This record gives sequence, C-alpha cells and structure tokens, in this order.
Amino acid sequence: MSISNAMIESNDGGKPYMKEKNESKEKNKTRNEDKNEGKIIRVLEIYTRLLNGAVINKEEEAERYGVAKRSIQRDIDSIREYLRRTDNKSGVYDLVNYDYRKKGYCLEHIYKVKLKSSEILAICKILLESRSMTKREMTDILDKLIECCVPLENQRVIKDLILNEEFHYIEPQHKTVFIDKMWNIGQAIREHQYIEIEYKKMKGKETVTRKLKPVAIMFSEYYFYLTAFIDDKKVREDFDILNDSFPTIYRMDRIHSLKILKEKFNIPYKDRFEEGEFRKRIQFMYGGPLQKVRFKYSGISVEAVLDRLPTARILHEDESGYTIEAEVFGEGIKMWIRSQGELISEVSYR
Repeated sequence: MSISNAMIESNDGGKPYMKEKNESKEKNKTRNEDKNEGKIIRVLEIYTRLLNGAVINKEEEAERYGVAKRSIQRDIDSIREYLRRTDNKSGVYDLVNYDYRKKGYCLEHIYKVKLKSSEILAICKILLESRSMTKREMTDILDKLIECCVPLENQRVIKDLILNEEFHYIEPQHKTVFIDKMWNIGQAIREHQYIEIEYKKMKGKETVTRKLKPVAIMFSEYYFYLTAFIDDKKVREDFDILNDSFPTIYRMDRIHSLKILKEKFNIPYKDRFEEGEFRKRIQFMYGGPLQKVRFKYSGISVEAVLDRLPTARILHEDESGYTIEAEVFGEGIKMWIRSQGELISEVSYR
C-alpha cells in the first residue's frame, strides 16, 4: 500500500470516529442537562411539600427519587441557603430544621420584626438628641445599628443624614462610661439581688455607701438613673418619709463602685415597683411624696402640657386658658412650672 493510500484510508477511517465522539459529547451533555433538570424539579418539589407542612425524611425521599441520601441532604442544604439569602420584608422568616420527634425535616416560621431603614434613622436621631453617653460610646452604637440593621444600599444615606449631628455631638460633662455597670445592675434587678454602691451625692459632693434593693433603670433629661429601695433604716431616717413606698433615685454616672451581693430580697408581686406608673408622675427625676397640683395654663399649646404631664387632665377651658390638674411625685414639678413663666398661674398643691 502506498503512503498516499494509507493516509487516505486513515483519514477516511477518522471521520466515523470523530462523529461518534461528537455524538457521545452530545449525549453526555443531554444526560447532564436532564440530570440538572431532574435535580431542580426534585428540589422544587421538596420545597413545595415543606411549604405545605410535609415532613421530609431523607431515606424515604432517596427511595422516592432513586438517588443517594447525600443527594437529598444537598437538596435540603440548597433550600436552606435559598431561605437564608431571601430578603424577607414581611418580618416572617422560614427555617428548615430537623424535628427529632417527627424524624424528618420541617419548615418552621419564625416571626421577627425587622426594623426599616426609616425606623433606624429615627432611633439614631433619638439617641443623638439624648446626649446620654460619651462621644465614643455613641459613635460605636450608631455604627453598629446601621451596619447590623440597615441594607447595604441604604447605609450611606443614613450616615449622611446623621453626619453633621454626630460630628457636633457634645457628650455629657461627667464623661463617664457606665453601660457595663448598668447591665450588671439590670441583672441584679432581674435576680432580686441586693447591691452595694459607693455614690457621689450632688449636694456636698460627699461619697456615701448604700445597700440597696434595685428595682428599675430609667432615663430622663440626658441621664440614666437607678431607682432602688434603701435597706438601712437608720439611713432612711434622714429622708423626708421614713416609710416611703417609692424608691430613691441615683444617677448612674455618679455610682463610683458597684458590688452585686449574693443576698436576695423579695417584693410581693402586688407590691412590685411599676416604673411605667412612676414615670407618668415624676419630673426631672426628683423624688418626693405623691401629690396633686392644679394650675391655670394660658399658652397656645395645651398638647405640650399634656405630653409633659401624662397624668394631667383638663378640668375647665375658657377664653383665658385651661385649668389643669395632675398627679406628680416630688419637687421636680416646681422646676417645670417655674420654667413656664407667665403661662402658668394660680398654682396649688394638695
């Protein structure tokens, strides 16, 4: 056989081989596509059944679809990843969890309230207006709020809207970091544990030691406060009312040292301190006896008075103004009345 004939035979013989190879590739491609399509259909069917309340058992599903159990596990993992990535604005989150009692995977609805970007903006503005923390603490909290709660595309918008106010933020004069201390006090309140504090009084600037029954943490007019009952009867003799059923008030930043005691106290549920009711009746966190105040208001915004004094009610209204009565604690009300000048008159207490 000549060389030329051998080459011709070789080339002629190669054509069927290349054709078979291409056909094999096409078959493999079709097979893979069918396999992928089958997987997609299988995942969607499993997801649909989960939505309808079905319990997914790996062994049963593997037998149903004629695949290995690890394939079903990958399907479930894919559904989990899809649910994780889904931006659910309704506040309802779906999780696929294994239920040992039912011996299979179930879809669980978790109801969570997601804060909207507008709500985070409002919270940031309120925090800045409170001026309750050092600048570093405030900046850290604002950054964490925005980064954790705001979608990436809106973070720059919120940062721009608070940028100027954050830059000009003026921290309180005490410059004290007390958030961790406040958390420890909160734990003592929850567990009904006595605490012992060293406290710097505003009058005389002296430091005193107090053993207290802590009952609440409150915020008012730039400061956080601890409300607590004094345990020492001899100390209480120096106060206006020895058997006062309402707690004394301590500014959190003036607590120099704190010790959580192992000793616990008990306050019957019917006698529990309700900070919500206390809040309605106190002004500027100045303690004192419960009393009623009545006055005449001649300003243009009676809503501002009613907002300031939640227990206030209008007794009478005429052309000269409003007669208002409110139930309040302590001397703080006198400070507020003086701040209103000629808008308030005919003041009486009882």
